Amino acid sequence: MGGFALQSLYDIVDMFWVGRISAKAIAGVTVFSTIFWLVEVLNEIIGMSSTSLISQNYGARDYERMNRVIEQTIVFKVFVALIASGIMVVFLKPMMSFFSKDLEVIKAGLDYGYWRTFFMPVFFATYSTYTAQRMTGESRLPMVIMGTSAILNVVLDPIFMFDRVPILEIRGFNMGVSGAAIATVISTVVAFIWGFGTLLKGRSNVKITLAGLFRLNREIDLKLLTIGLPSGVEMLMRSASNAILTKVLSLYGSATLATVGVVSRLMGLAFVPLMGFSMGSSAIVGQNLGANKVHRAEKTVYLSALYGSLFVLVLVVFANLYPQVIMNLFVHEKDVIQEGISAVRIGSWSMLIAAFSISLMSSFFGAGYTLPAMFSSIIGRWFVQLPYVILVAVILKLPSVYIWFSFIVAEVAELLYSLFVFSQGKWKEYRVK
Repeated sequence: MGGFALQSLYDIVDMFWVGRISAKAIAGVTVFSTIFWLVEVLNEIIGMSSTSLISQNYGARDYERMNRVIEQTIVFKVFVALIASGIMVVFLKPMMSFFSKDLEVIKAGLDYGYWRTFFMPVFFATYSTYTAQRMTGESRLPMVIMGTSAILNVVLDPIFMFDRVPILEIRGFNMGVSGAAIATVISTVVAFIWGFGTLLKGRSNVKITLAGLFRLNREIDLKLLTIGLPSGVEMLMRSASNAILTKVLSLYGSATLATVGVVSRLMGLAFVPLMGFSMGSSAIVGQNLGANKVHRAEKTVYLSALYGSLFVLVLVVFANLYPQVIMNLFVHEKDVIQEGISAVRIGSWSMLIAAFSISLMSSFFGAGYTLPAMFSSIIGRWFVQLPYVILVAVILKLPSVYIWFSFIVAEVAELLYSLFVFSQGKWKEYRVK
């Protein structure tokens, strides 16, 4: 959780400083993020496969195979990121124009997006260094690396973005929205060098080699591409639904897009404890299934759901009591703040519901039984949320405040499906070593 909390500072800090430029700049970054998540699915497929493979081999004490999996994961991440980066460079501008006709919004998205796109291989590979350490029981070091990187990003953002750095009143590089992306790139490069160097140096039974990065293992590679494929499809379906949602919201104007940008970052902050518990739970579930301790794996999921919901409840209370305070941190335009108040309040409740479904999903991810995640997203987003949104915005043409309730109904649908699959118990029988 500490690591994810620090990681979330990247987006929160970027949004905080970008908001000092304009609400349209926030809208541009929001649209780019929507497009970026469409290719992030490639990272998700290999990453989710590696979660199961690394943790279960660690639990079975097959350390040599575990290290081979880590090596193959990093190589594949870099390879697919290069492909994704090339695609993004070609199609980013026309896709930005599809989501918004506002030239200021488009320019801000491109200024921010091209930098993030060029360095996508570094971003993908960095995530794998964190996963390799977490899945083998070392969660503190990734937290320290992510924390150092996040603090560096906090310091560099205003220096690269503004002519005069706020508070310090020293000269900056005055690069605007591009500066926010450059600061994030530099911070991530530092994190990658540190994490990758740690894996090369070795810790206990975890140690990779440079030679291993250039030696393919077809069996492992096939599993990396197939185990996480349902999870990748799930993320693609979720990202595609978000893209459609963003397009619908663009009908309400740039102020609503800016609101989405702020609220999505805040919801990402609420995801911090959930993802922390989910990653920890997935690792423990995988290790215990690898050691055939099914009862202990099941107990882990229940505790994850309990603790995650308690953490998120605190954020829900704060969001409902002080929504204007939250919005004022990021934007100053009154129309954006006013719309954001309702969005923050309503959206926060969806996160409390998500706390339970995400915890249940950790049992599937730890087992390598990833199909339920795909079906859950399809049901929640495509059969519930999008029909609701189209009804509200396109057919009935209701005010945008009704859109925010779509997140609640989607999470309820996903939770009901997750409960059903979890209770069937098929995940207890899965092994992917």
